[in-house]
Amino acid sequence: MDIKWTCKSFNDLTKEELYKIIQLRISVFCVEQNCPYQDCDDRDQASYHFMAWQKDDLVAYTRLLPPGLAYKESSIGRVVTSASTRGTGLGKELMKRSIEQTNLLFNTTAITISAQLYLKAFYESFGFKAIGDPYLEDNILHIKMKTL
Repeated sequence: MDIKWTCKSFNDLTKEELYKIIQLRISVFCVEQNCPYQDCDDRDQASYHFMAWQKDDLVAYTRLLPPGLAYKESSIGRVVTSASTRGTGLGKELMKRSIEQTNLLFNTTAITISAQLYLKAFYESFGFKAIGDPYLEDNILHIKMKTL
């Protein structure tokens, strides 16, 4: 799988890149997971957008949030892979690279996330630990997790 990785601030995104990001997020989070929620939450503008491209297709994406925007620590959110790439290991590579990119961008190793509960073990494999009890977010069970 020939993947090109890019990371851009909101202002550096092209219109086409922004369209593909929103398209992938809506396709997976709203349509596939049948979860209507407000995707555009006014955090994209202050975040970095980490993308995996296969030719002209956006196949994986994360939003990297600076400290103080969602949590005291930096955060990784909107973690998503396209249906066509699931089971290839791309999700693990995406998360590994997203953590590295977050550490570089914000000069910190402290990261807090809101993880869908069924992915708790996946995030634990990257050193995240659960903080508190599961909670409903957009009608899906989540758990707050943090690198310690």
